[in-house]
Amino acid sequence: MKNYLHVCKKLAVTVAVSALMFTAAHAEDTIKVGVLHSLSGTMAISETTLKDTMLMLIDEQNKKGGLLGKKLEAVVVDPASNWPLFAEKARELLTKDKVSAIFGCWTSVSRKSVLPVIEELNGVLFYPVQYEGEESSKNVFYTGAAPNQQAIPAVDYLMNDLGVKRWVLAGTDYVYPRTTNKILEAYLKSKKVNKKDIMINYTPFGHSDWQSIVADIKKFGSTGKKTAVVSTINGDANVPFYKELGNQGVSAENIPVVAFSVGEEELSGIDTKPLVGHLAAWNYFMSVDTTKNAAFIKQWKDYIKNPKRVTNDPMEAHYIGFNMWVKAVEKAGTTDPEAVQKAIIGVEFPNLTGGVSKMLPNHHISKPVLIGEIQDDGQFVTVWQTNKVVDGDAWSDFLPESKPIIADWTAPISCGNYNTKTKKCSGQNY
Repeated sequence: MKNYLHVCKKLAVTVAVSALMFTAAHAEDTIKVGVLHSLSGTMAISETTLKDTMLMLIDEQNKKGGLLGKKLEAVVVDPASNWPLFAEKARELLTKDKVSAIFGCWTSVSRKSVLPVIEELNGVLFYPVQYEGEESSKNVFYTGAAPNQQAIPAVDYLMNDLGVKRWVLAGTDYVYPRTTNKILEAYLKSKKVNKKDIMINYTPFGHSDWQSIVADIKKFGSTGKKTAVVSTINGDANVPFYKELGNQGVSAENIPVVAFSVGEEELSGIDTKPLVGHLAAWNYFMSVDTTKNAAFIKQWKDYIKNPKRVTNDPMEAHYIGFNMWVKAVEKAGTTDPEAVQKAIIGVEFPNLTGGVSKMLPNHHISKPVLIGEIQDDGQFVTVWQTNKVVDGDAWSDFLPESKPIIADWTAPISCGNYNTKTKKCSGQNY
């Protein structure tokens, strides 16, 4: 009996060890990819689709044979539109789940929350949404638009093509709108726009009562000078904002709105009548007529099993960023962050609008710029676009403190905040 128990005990230990070895081997057989997007809370309206996009891209890569002979495994977490929770989830992805890269965040406040964690643990983050610039980290790749790839061209279009003289800068109250509007205010003043012709307003996330604000906008635009709203309003607050514009008779003809955070996804499922004729500035629209875009749209609808689902700009940014990461990993022969960070500089990948995007030494990419007009079916008609891709600029030329600064992560500079006057790098990363 004693020998029997001894044999059983040894057998149990052997089985347990074998199970652990199998689990470890199985873990090593996959390359884990972190997906860090809000699936609940005020930003879920925008970010849930990006989670699904990443799952589609990972599934497609696995059908091609995976990466470095291994299958990719998505690790999805929900930071729930809670900015400190983004940092906690990022740490969890890197330390517990051992992901090779993270694709995620939408708001700049969520990215800023994640940034110190990514840098401390030397992770890799691909950030797919337009942002305010004034940053370049060794550990972040910015595949959305910098201000010179969205905000500045949009203001130029309003000024030069529509003759706008008065400006309402309306945004959600956090870092992206405030920094973008600081840049735009400086840019407008450089164009001889008087301070009294600039109105700036901020509202909290999820703001719903727009009656008095829209009334103020309407009054501001009643002086006889052509007025426009430049909107950095984010998330679900856009729905009541546009509805109130319609309620008070503010149309695209009298006070056009150009939005930086309203795309096809935000327009789907809502009444677009009050929005028709208003504008958005992006680097991609679903309506762009190219073979690659048609294939991407079909792939998305087939994957999501819903012919009514739309595509949008941040989805294209993930599409470009993910494929650049794949090419960099293949080039480096490893998912090691240091090797990928070096290998990805100069990597090119076709965008969906007909050009080729490139990863620049400042960790931003080159992109075309498009201005689209909202249609009653929730789609955009392109009314203006650049004739070539525009290189993303990490540091604005319109802020005196930023003008002499460049980001360059290649030798010998290897700095995200290099002052060309002092020849010094400020800070470890940015």
